[in-house]
Amino acid sequence: MRRAAGILTVALLLGGCGGAKAPSEVPAGAALPPFAIGSWAPAEAPPWSDRWADGAVFYEVFVRSFADSDGDGVGDLRGLTERLDYLNDGDPASVDDLGVDALWLMPVFASPSYHGYDTTDYRAIDPDYGTLDDFRRLLDEAHRRGVRVIVDLVINHTSAQHPWFREASSSPDSPKRDWYVWRAEDPGWTQPWGPGRTWHRLDGAYYYGLFWGGMPDLNFRNPAVQAEIADIARYWLDVGVDGFRLDAARHIVESEDPASEADSPETLEYWRAFSRFVRSVKPDALLVGEVWSDAPTIARYYGQVGPDGGLDGLPMAFDFPTAAATVEAVRDRRAEPLVHALAARASSFPPGAMAGTFLTNHDMIRVATALRGDPASERLAAALLLTLPGSPFLYYGEEVGLQNAPGTQDEAKRTPMPWSPASGGGFTTGRPWEPFAPGRQADNVETERAAPHGLLARYRGLIALRHATPALRSGSYRAVAAPADVVAFERAAGSDRVVAAHNLGERAVEFSPGAVERLLWSDPGVAAASGGAWTLPARASAVWSSP
Repeated sequence: MRRAAGILTVALLLGGCGGAKAPSEVPAGAALPPFAIGSWAPAEAPPWSDRWADGAVFYEVFVRSFADSDGDGVGDLRGLTERLDYLNDGDPASVDDLGVDALWLMPVFASPSYHGYDTTDYRAIDPDYGTLDDFRRLLDEAHRRGVRVIVDLVINHTSAQHPWFREASSSPDSPKRDWYVWRAEDPGWTQPWGPGRTWHRLDGAYYYGLFWGGMPDLNFRNPAVQAEIADIARYWLDVGVDGFRLDAARHIVESEDPASEADSPETLEYWRAFSRFVRSVKPDALLVGEVWSDAPTIARYYGQVGPDGGLDGLPMAFDFPTAAATVEAVRDRRAEPLVHALAARASSFPPGAMAGTFLTNHDMIRVATALRGDPASERLAAALLLTLPGSPFLYYGEEVGLQNAPGTQDEAKRTPMPWSPASGGGFTTGRPWEPFAPGRQADNVETERAAPHGLLARYRGLIALRHATPALRSGSYRAVAAPADVVAFERAAGSDRVVAAHNLGERAVEFSPGAVERLLWSDPGVAAASGGAWTLPARASAVWSSP
């Protein structure tokens, strides 16, 4: 979920302050109360043991759209469990599965909305998806295959139907009143991205909800809110999840500073405390921050190097600039945007920071459509994603060329998974909750499985290459000089070293990878030329091993 910076000067009350004015009576210009981390967060914690995620391949799943087990047209946890072998069958020697290392489940907690980003119960599975037992079975089956599972944790706001908000809005004297953000009057602010209002009237007062009135923001200046969220995180870690994707991570604690509604010092302090808490409960859990911003801003969320030599903030954040630059570079057939983005990451991110790399996600036009349905571009984007440094996240269906549905609404980006060209698409025996995207007759798993040189085979082959090549999985990165419109780099891990090159242009070029031992993987037409150079056809990629 994306959220832009705005201005926020609101009056809040700390819990348990007897005799204070009700929020609806607080003057509009009153100062914010001090921010402090509650006793829920330990002062110290063991170091992370989450390096399993460094270079691991993740698969983002919208459960509603992945696989329907009961014919009601809505994907569910049982359906996902039944399809795990497609993602990873647990046999390292198998060539029939995609080979992903971990799953990211978009929201699965109880919610009144199809998307789940407005939670009504943080400790309950959405009934549309199944039960807690279904969720436990998914975890067990995934873990049996060596696949980790992280889940969306949406804590910047709740649903307006959450019992907390219903109680908070019932009276200015409600014990839950200061679990949310209130003020006496509407300052008239609008959303940074459009004309929508951010303050919402209710019974003579106004509550803050940046996205819309159905998503009121929680008040993280209240230690009771902090403690409750920590308890929720502990609950799911005890259930067996392997970590959390942290939605809207930039906006947890608003500030009086007009420039700091996003990325406030208090927000950064909160995530450092949350990081310590999670490490104290489950050191091998992963935290991935959704920090939709530029590289220097993202870098702030990793924190500083702590006494144990590790970073004291979030261990991983999504690399939005590199994602956008990859799609732009491939689409426009020029290397410059991606070269600049990679340089910005290298100069901004601290040592040891893990980057979540991707092409597009559930908030974006799907990559197949963004690349104008060009198969060569899709193949090139896949090669870049799976050879560049970082932990790549595949958005479900991109490995078979799943397109966006017409329009820019979110539902168009989250249509059912096309398993086959048959009626129901192999997704359901009933009527899908949302129509399939165009192109399903060709762009589906069954058809791609039968194509030895198709897009699915390419993803499988590149993921297998990452698993077999330490340098590609988690090695260092160094840019290599190359002709215009070629992105080339060296990756190294210990004695393992590779050079990768990707020709984004429309004409073949000659490229010198330096001293190399052999060609590990390539597109057709890549061939040795004279003087140590290699011919790199248009829109082609290659990976060499180096001594």
